[in-house]
Amino acid sequence: MAAFFDLDKTVIAKSSAFVFSKPFFAQGLINRRAVLESSYAHFLYLLSGADHDQMERMRAHLASMCAGWDVQQVKSIVAETLHDLVDPLIYAEAVDLIADHKIRGHDVVIVSASGDEIVAPIAAALGAAHTEATRMVVENGKYTGDVEFYCYGEGKVTAIEKLAASEGYDLSRCYAYSDSVTDVPMLSAVGHPTAVNPDRSLRREAMARGWPILTFSNPVSLWARLQTPSSTTVAATAAVSVSALLAGAITYRILRGRR
Repeated sequence: MAAFFDLDKTVIAKSSAFVFSKPFFAQGLINRRAVLESSYAHFLYLLSGADHDQMERMRAHLASMCAGWDVQQVKSIVAETLHDLVDPLIYAEAVDLIADHKIRGHDVVIVSASGDEIVAPIAAALGAAHTEATRMVVENGKYTGDVEFYCYGEGKVTAIEKLAASEGYDLSRCYAYSDSVTDVPMLSAVGHPTAVNPDRSLRREAMARGWPILTFSNPVSLWARLQTPSSTTVAATAAVSVSALLAGAITYRILRGRR
């Protein structure tokens, strides 16, 4: 069984692509105008969510902007800045919910329209079993500006159905969480959909369909919660991780019981 989580505004409090705009600017990948445009787009996204047309424009813009970027440089920037930029933005409620699913033996899967080079490291930090994200075409170590797979809308359904087939998941027993009306196809594809911090359109849809609605509002430091130990002692790593997951599950069940 699996629990599929959208990333932006569901697990983390901001757009993952926006978070890395400053280090991309510092490394010369984007100019100041692109940073300003990104900030404005992020403001609108936080204010009202993103509809289909906005997501399509964003896809075209990002694909064009990254043409010629060196893939290893992008991966290095994300790796070097992940702790400082993303760590403080992860919702405590999401950490607890992810822990709860793990304790119940569910695979956690992060499903995001953002690029795989950004999403995969965040998913790994969360302990996700799998990542489904947008993939760009790469030639000679550089992005061509073409999109190989856009993990958005029906594309997310295609991704989770393919993963379910390979991993043996019964989607009718699986869970999915998202904040955006653009993820109604993914939410509809599982037996246990939940709207998290829903935009207005998704809130209406969730209420009409009787889907649960959760509000996540407490960004915390993931590293401070999980207390990731040194990799020198595998046994110690396993012990601390299990303890953290148990604590998260207990916390989430207590909170859920109070609703």
